[in-house]
Amino acid sequence: MAFFNLKRNLVVCAPIEYGSLDQMVASMNEAKAEGADLVETGGNSGSKKTSLQVLKMALQSDVEFVEMEYEVASDIAIAEHKPLNSQIIVSSYVNGSKPSSEKLSNLIACMQSIGADVIKLIVEVHNIIDVAPIFHMLTHCQVPLIATAVGSRGLISQLLAPKFGGFLVYGYLKSHPIPGLPTLVSLKQTYELEHVNEYTKIFGLISNPVGHSKGPILHNPALRHIRYNGIYVPMMVDNVNEFFQTYTSMDFAGFSVGIPHKEEVVKCCDEVHPLAKSIGAVNTIVRRPSDGKLIGYNTDSEACITAIEDALREREVANGVVPHASSPISGKLFVLVGAGGAGRALAFGAKDRGARVVIFNRNYERAKALALAVSGEALPSEVLDSFCPEKGMIFANASSIGMEPYTNESPISKAALGAYDLVFDAVYTPKNTRLLQEAAEVGAVVVSGVEMFIRQAIGQFSLFTGGPAPEDVMRKLVQEQF
Repeated sequence: MAFFNLKRNLVVCAPIEYGSLDQMVASMNEAKAEGADLVETGGNSGSKKTSLQVLKMALQSDVEFVEMEYEVASDIAIAEHKPLNSQIIVSSYVNGSKPSSEKLSNLIACMQSIGADVIKLIVEVHNIIDVAPIFHMLTHCQVPLIATAVGSRGLISQLLAPKFGGFLVYGYLKSHPIPGLPTLVSLKQTYELEHVNEYTKIFGLISNPVGHSKGPILHNPALRHIRYNGIYVPMMVDNVNEFFQTYTSMDFAGFSVGIPHKEEVVKCCDEVHPLAKSIGAVNTIVRRPSDGKLIGYNTDSEACITAIEDALREREVANGVVPHASSPISGKLFVLVGAGGAGRALAFGAKDRGARVVIFNRNYERAKALALAVSGEALPSEVLDSFCPEKGMIFANASSIGMEPYTNESPISKAALGAYDLVFDAVYTPKNTRLLQEAAEVGAVVVSGVEMFIRQAIGQFSLFTGGPAPEDVMRKLVQEQF
């Protein structure tokens, strides 16, 4: 049972659990410090007798809201016992079969018929497309509705709730993570949901996993800086085709595409930019305002190649050498690990600049297919450490090796790194990977995936908004957050 003082504006609620009164008070103070407007304590409604006792207590205490579970509330004539100045929140946990708009609508009608003033649904979801009926209910429900999707794929049910009419969202304490919920701090500082309304455009990262993404802490402040009414959210997507068949609204205006979808998503696009088509991978999708068609782009290729080129040119200047008029990677041996979406972007970018590309990948057949596409060479991963046909090579990791939580891994041994002039790592969580640490120790120029991240994000932002990105602001945000 929980009691609420509801505000007219968006309310941020923190679920808390405790074993003692002191722990409860400590959790409440923690929630308040992190931005919660109210807290919800654990527990259940108990029996019909208990619920009637609570209603009587509400009548005596003149509280504003009382919550009870639907199964209990349906056995009580709420209207007969309802306190004059109190409203009843009736809640239900929906699990089992896939939720549909029809199923949820029928449940809401039943809950409303027994006298619910506010309806609360906790819906178990196993796929991000299962959140769509929740948005539909938020938009069309005739009584105030609190709705949350339980599970890691349900995060957008909270982040986008205000867009579809939700008045209450949940966030968790930093000390007590809850799958499917955002942190209280992110709700207040990253997303600022109080500014989200029915006209807000939705952008997001389509990926799996998605928890490592720094996109929200970069794109959301940048959108606010240029006063663009948009929100950027992480979206854990299992099947991109199902996702785009479900979320067809013009309000879903643009998407970043991450692992492992960059190649598969090409088939979901109505049109693909020539560079992205040649690469065979898309990392950015924009829903064209004029007709709603999905247009695919690739901002990864230029982002990583220019980051590598600029680092080499900076070294040339530092050594008193006049920088190349052409690309400093022209003619160099470009050793690439990874043949997925990021690997393809690097391979085609390096080829375009005149480098000789050699590809290593755990799936040798994929390495051979990419090598054929860029007139390069593919070799088995087992020979990477011993591969040293010449000095002064460039090494690029486009695999997920070394990404959190596997930060002690590296795609190549430290002993082998001495043959390389420059080492690039597309992984940016952590910023300074084991690969980059060891490369710096042997004297190579190192380029972090953070630089690629910021450059591709600047390109994406311009495509999303149709205008120039606030590059200085975005770079400052990256420096502060990474």
